[in-house]
Amino acid sequence: MYGFCPLASGSKGNAIYIGTKKTKLLIDAGISFTRLKERLDEINVNIAEIDAVIVTHEHSDHIKGLDVLCRRHSIPVFANAETAKAITDVIDQNIAFKIFSTGEDFEYKDVLIHPFSVQHDTLDPVGFTFEFDGIKLGICADLGFVSTSIQKKLQNCNYLYLESNHEPSMVYASSRPHVYKQRVLGRQGHLSNEECAKLISDLHHDKLQHVYLAHLSDECNHPDKALMITKELLSRKSSMPTVSIAYQEKVSDPIYF
Repeated sequence: MYGFCPLASGSKGNAIYIGTKKTKLLIDAGISFTRLKERLDEINVNIAEIDAVIVTHEHSDHIKGLDVLCRRHSIPVFANAETAKAITDVIDQNIAFKIFSTGEDFEYKDVLIHPFSVQHDTLDPVGFTFEFDGIKLGICADLGFVSTSIQKKLQNCNYLYLESNHEPSMVYASSRPHVYKQRVLGRQGHLSNEECAKLISDLHHDKLQHVYLAHLSDECNHPDKALMITKELLSRKSSMPTVSIAYQEKVSDPIYF
């Protein structure tokens, strides 16, 4: 598949597919190997064709399926040094790591990849931009705060995958422990619907085609609420990109380039 498709998005597991003319990539492998295979099959991609996995950070919902995937298919795993070290502490096998430096571009086949630092409660978490065939794609989730630097990295993207995790009032009203609420709402936690919508509005340009709202909380958000807030803010712009949800329990609507 020549395109872009979230396979799973949320606290139960994350995985994204990007297919160019020359390579097939997974961004994170946070669902089981079986589920990963099933969801790739749905978009007509054989899991054996995946060329590499690129990891954002070491939380289990981003690496859960990495062990079996790498055992069954010898593929490289791109990560920065801190993330790779953390993964080796929990996965007991030799993984073919390719180490990148956060903030420095690297190339893989026909893709220019830029990893940039985000604020989250892990060792060295990153977001990414991917450039190929005149397309720029940005992936940025699991962050508690949007810095000026992050905003600059995501400028001029044609496609975006951005966190719209929660509605603050629903977090306060939830039965979750106080420490959880502090974490989610803090600068190393997760972006709210309003923060995500503002980021998309700030990044808007006429060639922005599609935005996925990602990593929605099951308890502290609702897809309709997230969509309404973002679309309402974007309705004031000169053009409206497609805005859709990146789902947890099913394959999201794929984008074909």
